[in-house]
Amino acid sequence: MPCPHHDIKIIQRSNRQSAVASAAYQSGERLFSEYDQKQKYYSHKSEIVHTEIMLPPHAPPEYADRNTLWNAAEAAEKQWNSQLARRIVLAIPRELPPEQYADLIRDYCREFFVSKGMVADFAIHDKGDGNPHAHILLTMRAMDETGRWLPKSRKVYDLDENGQRIRLASGNWKSHKEDIVDWNDQKYGEIWRQGWANTANRYLEAIGSPARLDLRSYERQGIDKIPTVHMGAAVCQMEKRGIQTDIGNLNRDIKAANSLMQSIRQMVRHLKGWIADLKEKKAALMEALEQAKEPSIPELLSRYLARRSEERVDWTAKGRLKGTVGDFHKVQEALGFLQEKEISTVESLDAYLDETSGKVLAARREMKKSEKQVKTIDTILSHIDHYKTGKPVRAEYAAIRWKGKKEAFAAAHREELDAYNAAIRYFKANPDAKSYRVQDLKAKRQELSEIVTGKKGELETVQEEVKVLRDVRHWLNQVLPPEQRRATAEPGKKPSVTEQLAWTQEAARNREAQKQPIQKKQQDMEL
Repeated sequence: MPCPHHDIKIIQRSNRQSAVASAAYQSGERLFSEYDQKQKYYSHKSEIVHTEIMLPPHAPPEYADRNTLWNAAEAAEKQWNSQLARRIVLAIPRELPPEQYADLIRDYCREFFVSKGMVADFAIHDKGDGNPHAHILLTMRAMDETGRWLPKSRKVYDLDENGQRIRLASGNWKSHKEDIVDWNDQKYGEIWRQGWANTANRYLEAIGSPARLDLRSYERQGIDKIPTVHMGAAVCQMEKRGIQTDIGNLNRDIKAANSLMQSIRQMVRHLKGWIADLKEKKAALMEALEQAKEPSIPELLSRYLARRSEERVDWTAKGRLKGTVGDFHKVQEALGFLQEKEISTVESLDAYLDETSGKVLAARREMKKSEKQVKTIDTILSHIDHYKTGKPVRAEYAAIRWKGKKEAFAAAHREELDAYNAAIRYFKANPDAKSYRVQDLKAKRQELSEIVTGKKGELETVQEEVKVLRDVRHWLNQVLPPEQRRATAEPGKKPSVTEQLAWTQEAARNREAQKQPIQKKQQDMEL
C-alpha cells in the first residue's frame, strides 16, 4: 500500500480555527466554545464508530471530559495567532477487522503521544465505503506534575565567553526564546509517519495479511511515477464546481502520462519476457519447424495466414473470403509497420523494444523536471501576488497608532497580513525570487506545461506502436509448437481449458508420429 493518507496539521486561531470545533466535528458531540460563546455541532454521527480521550498520568482527571479539555486548552492561549492543537488524520488499513481499529489507534497514540505528555483525543470514522480513517487531536502545551499548563517557551539570556549576560545598546539584556518541549520540531513528522506504518504493519502481520504500509514518497520507494502538483483548497473548490484551472489541467496531463507509461511498461515487459523465452527455446523451435535457420517474422506471419485459411475450410465461400481479406489487411498493416521500423527477426524486435524503453524513460525524466520547475514558479507567483496585494494593507496597519483600532484592523485583514508576511519570509530565504518578472514567469510556466503535453503525445504514439507488436506476438504464437507456445504465454495469464486440451492433443499426436517409425522397424526385424 504505497503512500496511504497520513496528514498532520496545526489548528491555529489566526486561521479562524477552533480546537473545540475540531473536537466536535470528529466526535459528533455538541460542544460549547467559551472563547466565542458559540455551540459547535456537526451532524454526521452515523459514520463515527468510536471516540476516546487518553490522558498522561499527571493530567487532571476532569480532562477526560471533551468540553472541559479543549476549552481549557484554548483558555491557556492568549494570542490572536496562537496554535491551539495538532490534528492528525490517517487512513486505517481496510484489511484489518473493524474490532481491531480502536486497539490499533490506542497503541499508536500511547507510544508516540501520550507517553510524551500530550493528551490524545481520537475518533474513528467508517461509512462502510471501504475508507475507514481516524482523527487524532493532540494538545500543544506540556503540563507540570500538578496538571497545570506550562508556557510554550521561556526566556533565556545570552552569555558572553566569561559567562556574563550581554547588554545591548538599548540597555536591555540580549536574550532568546527556547521551547519547553520540542513537539513542533520537523523531525517528528517523519517519526510519527514511520511509527504509524510500523504499528499498523504489526497488526497486519498478526492477522497473516501480506499487505504492508509504506508512507515514503514515490521517489524514496523507487516507484517510477510522476507526482501530481498540490492544488490547494481554492483550486479544489473551483475544480469541484466544474471550473478548469492550470494546475488541474497539469495534474490531468500528469495522471494520463502515468497511465500511459504504466501501460507501455507492462506491454514492453511482456514482450521482452516473450522474446527472452523464445531465445531460450530457439533450438527446440528450429527442430519443431524443421528449418536450418531461425524463421523471420514475415515468414511466421505467412504461416499464420495459411493456418487461418485451413481453419475456415467448413465456412461458406463468402465467409472464407471475408475472413481471409480481414486477416490479410491486419497482417499487411503490421508488416508495413515492421518494414518501416526495419524489424524482421527476433533480434531486431528485441532491439526495438530496448529503444522504446529508452524513449519512455527519457520522457519520464523530462516530465519530472518540468513538473518540479512548475511547482517552483507557482510558489514564486503566489508570493509575488500576496506581496503586491498585501503591501498597502500592511502600510495602513503600520500607520495606525491606537492599540484597539490596530487590533481590530488586524483581525479584519488577517488573511492579507498573513499572506504578506509569508511572502516577506519567502523572499528573505530566496532573495533571487523577488527579481523575477511575472510576465517572464508565466511565459516559462506555459512553456513547461506545453512540454508536459508534448511528452504525453509522444507516449501515446509509443503506446500505439507497442500495441502493434503485441498483436504480432499473438499471431506468432498461433504457429509455434505447443511447448514453445506455452512458454511464451503472456506473464500472469493462465491458459484456458480449451487451450490446454488443444496442447495436450497435439503433443499426443506428435508422440504417436514419433513411435510409428520405431514400431515399423521392429516388425521388419521380427520378419
